[in-house]
Amino acid sequence: MTDHIVVGDRVQLEAGFRAARTRLEILAGDEMLLRASEAAYGTGTTHLVAAAGPAASLVRPAGTDGCVHVSLRWEAIAADGKLFTALEADLMLFPAGDQNTTLALAGGYRPQPGPAGAGLDEAILRRCATVAIRSFVAQVACALVHPAGTAGPAIVP
Repeated sequence: MTDHIVVGDRVQLEAGFRAARTRLEILAGDEMLLRASEAAYGTGTTHLVAAAGPAASLVRPAGTDGCVHVSLRWEAIAADGKLFTALEADLMLFPAGDQNTTLALAGGYRPQPGPAGAGLDEAILRRCATVAIRSFVAQVACALVHPAGTAGPAIVP
């Protein structure tokens, strides 16, 4: 069993880099990225770790005119009660022509330490990590391209 699994995903956005960068900064400020992290984390790892509520953290977007990145860290509670890092990754935006931007995520997922994690098949771990990453990237891509659809749940009278 490997000590970590390399994970990543990439999508092309039909949005200019400047607009996507501005929107990413807004999403980081209004905690949408944290909510998307928590939702994706729960989707992909529910059966792999005993998470006492997924703990996600991120570093504010930083970069240059040619690239912007956000560092992500997902943490979980192992069966023995100790906190461990489940994912460390960088979410990146970079220009892909005048009217397109690439959104990419690259990082490493670490399975639960100890006997609980040792009994898990690496292929299953890889699939679960991939589901979580793809879910997260898809949510962020949608929010970057369709900002009106990310205002939150509708208020029902």
